[in-house]
Amino acid sequence: MRELAAAGLAAALAVPAAAQDGESDRRAADLPVRLPETGERSPAAVPRSSAGRGAEIAPQAGRYGLGRAAEPAEIAALDIDVMPDGAGAPEGRGSYDEGQAVYAARCATCHGADLQGGANFGAPRLIGGRGTLDGETPVRTVESYWPHASTLFDYIHRAMPFSAPGSLTDDEVYAVTAYILGRAGIVAEGATLSADRFEAIEMPNEDGFTGDPRPDAE
Repeated sequence: MRELAAAGLAAALAVPAAAQDGESDRRAADLPVRLPETGERSPAAVPRSSAGRGAEIAPQAGRYGLGRAAEPAEIAALDIDVMPDGAGAPEGRGSYDEGQAVYAARCATCHGADLQGGANFGAPRLIGGRGTLDGETPVRTVESYWPHASTLFDYIHRAMPFSAPGSLTDDEVYAVTAYILGRAGIVAEGATLSADRFEAIEMPNEDGFTGDPRPDAE
């Protein structure tokens, strides 16, 4: 009986062995190699550094190995800021009457026909609010808050209309600026605006700002 039992046990053990022999390509996955210092898995291949393909890195000289020097045409496309005295403003001119038409076609949808802002789009009101800045509910508009007329031109020139920034011509920007300032009572209705007019325009809150005293902010 012992011999019969032993033979049966040997036969049972032989079956899986035979099956494994028939599937010799199946084996357990190799355990990942671990870094002895940290126990983390070692990558299959060390990634190649891109440092050799980058530019020179010299932080003290302001070079960080990123990007390239901008081309003059690229700088000129962004160098469109206008100073309070009109420096930097493009050639051109526009009248209050012309600006009224531009405003109705390109601005009123967001800012409202009466320049009081639009609730549907969250556009701010543009005029009114004088004398409210030191109160409990200040109303900040071009008329009550902005210190320079050139800032209005600059902002419209680079960022408006919201749906197509930069799509207005220089003359259209001058015109709609004249219209907004005229509606605010800052310039006469019917006035014509050009670069040489900015310095003479007195904004209601012109003295409400303090210059930055830091020498590197000049």
